[in-house]
Amino acid sequence: MSTFPGRQTATAVFIALCVILVAAAISLNVGWILVNGRRVLPLVLGILAFMLIIAGLVVFTVFLIREIRRNDQHDAFINAVTHELKTPIASIRLYLETLQARDVSEEQRRTFYQVMLSDTDRLQRTVEEVLKAGAAGQKGRYAQRAPVDLATLARECVDTARLRHRLPDSAVALDLQVVGPAATIVGDADDLRTALSNLLDNAVKYSPDGVMVRVDVSAPDAEHVRVRVHDQGVGIPPSQLTRIFNRFYRFQMKQYSVKGTGLGLFLVRAIARQHGGKVTASSQGAGTGSTFTLELPRTHA
Repeated sequence: MSTFPGRQTATAVFIALCVILVAAAISLNVGWILVNGRRVLPLVLGILAFMLIIAGLVVFTVFLIREIRRNDQHDAFINAVTHELKTPIASIRLYLETLQARDVSEEQRRTFYQVMLSDTDRLQRTVEEVLKAGAAGQKGRYAQRAPVDLATLARECVDTARLRHRLPDSAVALDLQVVGPAATIVGDADDLRTALSNLLDNAVKYSPDGVMVRVDVSAPDAEHVRVRVHDQGVGIPPSQLTRIFNRFYRFQMKQYSVKGTGLGLFLVRAIARQHGGKVTASSQGAGTGSTFTLELPRTHA
């Protein structure tokens, strides 16, 4: 994620100011030692005071830079959400104005309706994503907990992804190694559907040269159910594997830009944790594809 030029300058200024102040404090400390070299108590008190000053300056600068970067992420998130909302609204408005101003054939009308419904779905997904992300940090327990068959849920999400992205069945393969009770956990079906859908959408979006996604549902042991989503897309550099689950963070390749709010994988991690599970990502690097693994306990109080 890039930093705005103004904030890059501000960060550089604060770092330079911190260095200058630390250098000044060290100089004063050295002078104090030279002046009070034979007086033990003033010497010790002076050294401690200067050490506290230096530590305070460093801590203050670090927190200030982190706040600048956090504000940068918030601005990037607002810009992304604005785009995600504005684009489908403009599209819907254009088709409605066309339908109002011109006589179109029944076939064109059906096409327009289909596009507008697709844009409406995109708006709804964006709004739901933002709302769920806002509640993710506060929602400790589920009000509607019930048995959820992850095999059936995975099949539904795969069918939805094929339809949403207009993909053939072969583009998103499903391998159900466990079904029925062996694939059943206790949790919130809507949130689990959101997690799986986000993993699938992520796999599709990061496959610019052709979508080849495989979804596996298995049981690594008697206590857990595992869902793996593997793609052959752009891959993820090792340095990014832990950062991609951060709120607002969006991994971007230099030659390939992906639109989004930066909340999808953050939501997946939050939902996994709220179910007592975990999500991990693995990749051999750029151009090698990636694998996301969602592992959940079969029962979670």
